[in-house]
Amino acid sequence: MGCGNPDGLNHRANHWRAFDTDQGSRARRSILRQRTWHETGVDRGMAQRIVIIQGHPDPAGGHFCHALAEAYAVGARVTGRELRRIEVAGLEVPLLRNKADFENGALPDDIAEAQESLAWAGHWVLIYPLWLGTMPALLKAFLEQAMRPGFAFDYGPDGTWRKRLTGRSARVVVTMAMPAWAYNWVYGAHSLKSLERHILGFVGIGPIQESVVGLAEADDPTSREAWLVKLTDHGREGE
Repeated sequence: MGCGNPDGLNHRANHWRAFDTDQGSRARRSILRQRTWHETGVDRGMAQRIVIIQGHPDPAGGHFCHALAEAYAVGARVTGRELRRIEVAGLEVPLLRNKADFENGALPDDIAEAQESLAWAGHWVLIYPLWLGTMPALLKAFLEQAMRPGFAFDYGPDGTWRKRLTGRSARVVVTMAMPAWAYNWVYGAHSLKSLERHILGFVGIGPIQESVVGLAEADDPTSREAWLVKLTDHGREGE
């Protein structure tokens, strides 16, 4: 469905390594990150804390989404960043079926632990495959549980709300069987835009960067290795 198995890839250390030697490019990214910390009000220490949210629903693992997550983690650890992971496939995530449960229902233990990691991190990395044009149902159920009032936002007067997670940034990594250009230009990346605007942006997450991995199921080791290098680089830069 868009996040194939990485069997057959060579996972030697040199294939996880990032090869960005453009010092000017690194300097520009550093300036942008400092500007982001200033504008969002997040302290630099918090910006060094990263949570990877693995949204592939298969608890067996072994998919390209998992390889991308590991590549990002390798880069983050090299530069001394603190890292936590949330494996959505391993959580008990009951469906929310009405507004009363969303606002006042008992919070499952797994969700409470995940919320602690989400609050701890200054940068979120959300990785998932595109299924039937959107995120898998289990990931959507997790976000509905985790982004409940009192944690992610507060209701205000006259239908307003207060964002509670302001000061955090995110990267969304979505894999798919179709070419990335088709998702962006033919389908308008509608589900990705909805995630960014109506879930992450709604609770204060921003800026949000994207990695749209097209043709993820193609038998193309060179392309896959290139994406692993990109994710390692993003992890090293904390972006």
